[in-house]
Parts: sequence; C-alpha cells; structure tokens
Amino acid sequence: MSINEKRIFQLHAEICKTFSSPVRLEIISKLRDGRKAVNEIPALTGVRQATVSQHLAVLRQRGVVSTKREGVNVYYEVANPKITQACDLMREVLFDNIAIMNQIYQKKEVEAQV
Repeated sequence: MSINEKRIFQLHAEICKTFSSPVRLEIISKLRDGRKAVNEIPALTGVRQATVSQHLAVLRQRGVVSTKREGVNVYYEVANPKITQACDLMREVLFDNIAIMNQIYQKKEVEAQV
C-alpha cells in the first residue's frame, strides 16, 4: 500500500469521526433543506448555543459545512450534497440492520416457545 493510500485512509477515518456525534448528525439533518442562521440551529435541535457552536466549528473545520455572512448573521449550509446522501445511505444500512436483528430476535422467540 502506498503512502498516499494510507493518507487517504487516515483522512477517511477523520471525516468519519466527524459523523460520530449524534448532535452533529442532527445539525446536518437540519441543514439538509437549506442554510440556516447560526441562531436558528439551537431552537431546531434543542441543543444549547454554546454546544451548537462547538459542533459547527468541527463541521466547518472538516469541510462538512460552509458559512456565509450576511450583515450580522452567519449562515451555515451543508458544503456538498454528497454529505447528506452519505448520511442517508448510512441510515438505510442502520434500518436494514435493525430489520435483520428483529428477524433474528423473533426467530429465537419462536424457537424458545417450541
């Protein structure tokens, strides 16, 4: 494996870490329909402004969201539509896994009754 491939895997792992926070995933979800002012996001998520700001900083540093200033307002938006597509794909995998686990659980319950 080349050094470049190892670096790509390292960067891939770092971007995946960005999505390891439920708060960050919720922020991304709230931004999927378009940009939001920074002061709107706490009301949409139920998360304190200081916490939202910390998570937005991580998302911005990793290139997941971008900002635009208009007057006194700062707006955040998802930097690339592929980000929400990736989140949707992972959610589909999650639901598939839940369905499989439910089938296994139900099968075990039936076997236990026999």
